[in-house]
Amino acid sequence: MADTIGRVTTVLELDRPDGPAPRAEDLGTRPTPPPPAPLFGAPDRRRGLVVGLVITVLAAITRLWGLRTPTDQGTPVFDEKHYVPQGWQVLTGGNWIEDNPAYGLVVHPPVGKWLLAAGEGVFGYGPVGWRIAPAIAGIGIVVLVYCAVRRMTRSTLVGAIAGLFAICDGVLFVQSRMGMLDIFQALFVVAAFTALIADRDQVRRRMYVAYTEGRVGLTDYGPRLGFRWYRFTAGVMLGLACGTKWSGIYFVMFFAVLAVGFDVANRRAHNVRRPWRGTLVRDVVPAAASLAVLPVLIYLATFAPWFSGETSVYRYEVGNRIGVDGPFSWVPAAWRSLWYYESGVLEFHAGLTNSAGNHHPWESKPWTWPMGLRPMLYAIETGPDQCGGGDCVRAQMLLGSPAMWWLALPMLLWGLWSWLVRRDWRYAAVVVGYGAAFLPWFTNLDRQMYFFYATAMAPFLVMGLALCCSDVLSSATRTARTRPERRVLAVLLVAIYVGLVVDNFVWLWPILTGSPIPLSTWHQQIWLPSWG
Repeated sequence: MADTIGRVTTVLELDRPDGPAPRAEDLGTRPTPPPPAPLFGAPDRRRGLVVGLVITVLAAITRLWGLRTPTDQGTPVFDEKHYVPQGWQVLTGGNWIEDNPAYGLVVHPPVGKWLLAAGEGVFGYGPVGWRIAPAIAGIGIVVLVYCAVRRMTRSTLVGAIAGLFAICDGVLFVQSRMGMLDIFQALFVVAAFTALIADRDQVRRRMYVAYTEGRVGLTDYGPRLGFRWYRFTAGVMLGLACGTKWSGIYFVMFFAVLAVGFDVANRRAHNVRRPWRGTLVRDVVPAAASLAVLPVLIYLATFAPWFSGETSVYRYEVGNRIGVDGPFSWVPAAWRSLWYYESGVLEFHAGLTNSAGNHHPWESKPWTWPMGLRPMLYAIETGPDQCGGGDCVRAQMLLGSPAMWWLALPMLLWGLWSWLVRRDWRYAAVVVGYGAAFLPWFTNLDRQMYFFYATAMAPFLVMGLALCCSDVLSSATRTARTRPERRVLAVLLVAIYVGLVVDNFVWLWPILTGSPIPLSTWHQQIWLPSWG
């Protein structure tokens, strides 16, 4: 683990200040000029606020428009059929718990179902009721992507590009309009990521103050940095991600490594004499408390209604399916029942394998996800409609916008090169987030999988593409005085690409929303054989 984190931290130092330790005699080196004051976030706050409001309005319009369709004759479509009635049962059954496994085995934690239930409580048991909470979550993801990229690049323009990409991505768009759980988990993950980026900036500012005050060299380990609210917030968000779907645990592990990498790079950048040991002594324990222990506590806290309910699923299994004796008889009965419940969920998921005969016509494996080679058909209806008198197709498909998803592999290769060679911490953060959403699914390829599992990959994809656009613009800016035509070309290339992304989204709109289109147009929308 230490070796892995070491490789991570050596490339997290793009903005490392070049300066000495406060006491040159302690290091045996010559004094050099002090490091420049750290600069974080875009300086144009008023413009950033206005642009953020515009991005939010655009996200709201696209996410809230036509939420009532599609439906299956007024009922939920696809996996909404599982989670929508579960949310309603949480709302109406009392004590905010699921106590009726007649809808199927209760296999996911309660947070996402609480959010669905909240929407149903306000708008009733209908399409708007069960889709309003996902729509709000989708809007929140767009805003957080804008804020995170704007902070990482110190550019409102690049942040706006990232926000626009998030608006126009088919996966984020469709999942924001479906009564399912994945968009909630993606929201909490992006919120945790944004908090970690803010924490990185804040602690670097604290370390710079300690550097200028001469406190960095007082010990070999560097100064203590105090309580870190942003990192605490990230832990809460990760706990809620786990409380929505178990796959949130992958982000806990990856983000914990990323946070430790940030801490080592911070101490090394400010010439702490023993940055690794300083991180272990000063940072690892509080980091573990916020990013490992706290998510577990939040996850367990989400089961508080389950513990207090008299009709909770598997709440009183001790003495029924669980014996009262044995080596763990000292564990309280409620906790033993919870363990039985959770182990049953694990057994259920482990049994959803292809070798056990679990096949689905729209199943896909993770190696197809980066380019969206096997999307998912959520709903389809054909027949006479208002399409010029001919037959119409009303179809909703979960499809990543090809203008972005087909560039995923080049983006990742550039991101890895920028991370490992250019030591650009921004790409390191984005690639780690993307990897947390993608790589763990390769550990059990026999398991039944679907493209909507890739929902959490989408925010990091659009962030990475926005960083690539930033690189194009910044490379031309550096030579603007000697070769102004390069800047014009760079701006033109980025503008054309952004326009292509928007145009691609507009073209796909009918099959992302289930709008009626002629049969001929439907065939034109299916670009690859694997889409059909």
